[in-house]
Amino acid sequence: MTWIEALMLLAAGLFTGVINTLAGGGSLITLPLFIFMGLPSVEANASNRIGVFLSSLVAVGGFKSKGVFVFPYVLWVSISALIGCIIGTFFALDIRGELFNRILAVIMVLVMTLTLLKPYFHKNGITEIFTQKRKALSITVFFFLGIYGGFIQAGVGFLMIATLTTIHGLNMAKTNSIKTFVIVCYTIVALGIFWWNDHIRWDYGLTLAAGNSAGGWIASRWSVGKDDKWIRLILIVTVFGLAIKLWFFS
Repeated sequence: MTWIEALMLLAAGLFTGVINTLAGGGSLITLPLFIFMGLPSVEANASNRIGVFLSSLVAVGGFKSKGVFVFPYVLWVSISALIGCIIGTFFALDIRGELFNRILAVIMVLVMTLTLLKPYFHKNGITEIFTQKRKALSITVFFFLGIYGGFIQAGVGFLMIATLTTIHGLNMAKTNSIKTFVIVCYTIVALGIFWWNDHIRWDYGLTLAAGNSAGGWIASRWSVGKDDKWIRLILIVTVFGLAIKLWFFS
């Protein structure tokens, strides 16, 4: 890895660390960036998880320092997502590089389309709802989100936010605190599986993670009560451009 590549990864990591904490979707940028830098798709997918894990871990600490933590609900959805993640990660190990790139490009466009349609149905003043039926529903949904997160990770934050705000009516601070905790729990398992199969490029992954962690630390303390519209707009433009490049020029 050259020093120019290192600076690019640090800058991308800082930006996407903020994105991951505020809205989710940072991997929609970093994963194709790894591929464009020459990493095979499986290695790019695996190495990207280092930054995801560390930035989410730092963000969890930031939310807890602000008193934002939903216990014990967060443990149940984390266990459900972790089980799903094991399944999804083994799928990721066996997929061909060209097919993975095409799938990623399609997912990027689909996730950004959902963002344009504003899939966050939470409104200020709505009462939080934690009935047994709703908890069972969200725990089930998080199992499938875990499969998706284990497979590709990119955009899973958007889906978690949509799930938590729609089913339980949580505000964005609580939603993001749950999202980051769940991602920490299942990503460490995915990393272990990728590491065991020798698919992680630690130099690329740790460099990106340094920027991710700084971005996550900043955003977790700044985000409580803040709107994320401006950062989602930047993300939308960036991701559509990367998806076009990934489909036609990778």
